[in-house]
Amino acid sequence: MAENEDAPIAPWSSNGPGLLIHAAGPLEPDTLTGILRSAANARAALKSGAAIEVVVQGPGVRLLTEESPVSGVISHARQLEVEVLACGNSMRSVGLEAENFAPGVGTVPAAVAHLAERQWQGWAYVRL
Repeated sequence: MAENEDAPIAPWSSNGPGLLIHAAGPLEPDTLTGILRSAANARAALKSGAAIEVVVQGPGVRLLTEESPVSGVISHARQLEVEVLACGNSMRSVGLEAENFAPGVGTVPAAVAHLAERQWQGWAYVRL
């Protein structure tokens, strides 16, 4: 798994598998904001140390850039230790590089493969 220099990503938490939230397709800023708020709500409700990832796949990866209207919400999610990850295949499709992303946004080579790996590791999967 490759990532932005500012986004260290643990394979899973020390307390076991985590929660993976999948955001796919074209996303509006309000939609991604709601997804990241759901991740923040999960952080508050789940036991301390539970890993939470939001994987963005499709043209919605454009909303993960530094200039995005949701960059503040991304920053807040990262402060809560919610990993925000972009699909590498989607990035190539829309012409983005990891350095275009807001600080703390990481990448995975292929969202579909990452989702499968996390499920095989016992992670809970939610698609929003």
